[in-house]
Amino acid sequence: MKNIFFLTLTFLLLFFSCDKIDERPNILFIMSDDHAYQAVSAYGYNLNNTPNIDRIAKEGAIFKNGFVTNSICAPSRAVMLTGKHSFVNGKVDNIQDFNWDQDSFAKQLQASGYQTALIGKIHLRGLPQGFDYSAVLPGQGHYYNPDFIVNGVMERIQGYVTTITTHLSLDWLKNKREKNKPFLLLYHQKAPHRNWQSEEKYLTLFDDKTFDFPSNFFDNYKGRPAAAAQEMMIAASEEQLAVTHGQGGHGRWGHDFKLLTDPFGRDTRFAKELERFTPEQKEAWLNAYTPKNEAMRAANLKGKDLALWKFNRYLKDYLRTIQSVDDGVGEVLDYLDQNGLSENTIVVYTSDQGFYLGEHGWFDKRFMYEESLRTPILMKYPKEIKPGSEINELIQNLDFAPTFLDYANVEKPSDIQGESFRKIVSKESSEWRDAIYYTYYEYPSVHMVKRHYGVRTDRYKLIHFYYDIDKWEMYDLKNDPSEMNNIYDDPAFTEIKNQMHKRLSKLRIKYGDSDEMDKMHLDRYLGAINAGKVWGIKEWKK
Repeated sequence: MKNIFFLTLTFLLLFFSCDKIDERPNILFIMSDDHAYQAVSAYGYNLNNTPNIDRIAKEGAIFKNGFVTNSICAPSRAVMLTGKHSFVNGKVDNIQDFNWDQDSFAKQLQASGYQTALIGKIHLRGLPQGFDYSAVLPGQGHYYNPDFIVNGVMERIQGYVTTITTHLSLDWLKNKREKNKPFLLLYHQKAPHRNWQSEEKYLTLFDDKTFDFPSNFFDNYKGRPAAAAQEMMIAASEEQLAVTHGQGGHGRWGHDFKLLTDPFGRDTRFAKELERFTPEQKEAWLNAYTPKNEAMRAANLKGKDLALWKFNRYLKDYLRTIQSVDDGVGEVLDYLDQNGLSENTIVVYTSDQGFYLGEHGWFDKRFMYEESLRTPILMKYPKEIKPGSEINELIQNLDFAPTFLDYANVEKPSDIQGESFRKIVSKESSEWRDAIYYTYYEYPSVHMVKRHYGVRTDRYKLIHFYYDIDKWEMYDLKNDPSEMNNIYDDPAFTEIKNQMHKRLSKLRIKYGDSDEMDKMHLDRYLGAINAGKVWGIKEWKK
């Protein structure tokens, strides 16, 4: 009897001393860099095939109206973390520092008992806060043999960045997390960011295909002077390349099109980029690209034929990098399935913004036009989201933070400006915003996209370009989805224009934006230019 008593007592002590398992959902937040919704096959543009990313939509929901608040890398990520517009969280451009001391949804989840990790690209200087484990790329990072800052310590890892980011994420899931705690994993890929260096196994993918131009590739920008002033053309002429401001601008023979020397025999400096490669990696690259480059030179292409070659070289390289991203998503989803984690894990796939795949003749982002403003969002959570759901409400990256807090049963801080879309995606509610607000600040700088802000509803868009220009644009997205016809001065739309101005004013008041706020950020930015911190632009006159 005495032994039974002691055994029972020991069992009870062990039972009550064990940590209770926290059954709140895990959160896997997958973000790529510059992944256009047109290049996710679930959206139906037939450019490429992304079966693993599509799988998230099939098992959950696809968002048809996902948008950002500021279409540029670092500011978008700051909005995602904080749930606040750029002019509130302070990260309005890629130049000024992000204040990691401010609150974020990661900090809130960590404090509530979640185990948190950030792996891959974040593009925000400083040691990440709110994460028990971090392994991040410094700055933009490198595609081949990248450096990672692992819990504050720099180390170089040989291999391809997308594969490495996936393997680090899987290693954390398998070996570094505590199994009795819910997890938050930010699994963030560098690809498909410029300059689109693909994994060795995909170096010849799409070589047997020729992509057609988008219908507005040869846009003349009539009635849109801000669009005409940009420097992000895929097929820029030699004259346009000669007057490019800063370091970057239009598509470049070496950096973007992978030529060691341009058609005039001039060094493009791409050979210097290959110095980071191992001999084996470099040999594979040269074996894949040299025959293609020589064929282009031999053809002596001019005019539209040369533009088509540049467009295809860009688009194929871009899509090749996405193929490795999709592979990684598949590996991580398989791990969740094989380890019984899928049912209780929220999975979100998105990009930090959209991207131009030749529309208007461009690559890059920044503008409030659709291809840049709109971003892919796919999400699954079997407990609440019906497979095959389609979400048409106007969702922004501002809304991720409050949504994740909602699922984790953590109260939303009062200063978060986004809203939880949990009930929208589960179809419990249809009440939602009818307009979104957008800002862009990084000018003058690489690509020379003018400063602007604006409002978008389900049908109309109003944009104000300012600083060294004062131009309003308005578009009817139903009848002009490619945004080629600026109807701002069309008398037939006067009433709608007035309504859009009122909506814009209300949103600026609601979110706390103003001309005075903009002037403050402008003064800081011009100070950065004078200090030589802005992409080689050493002097600027209005």
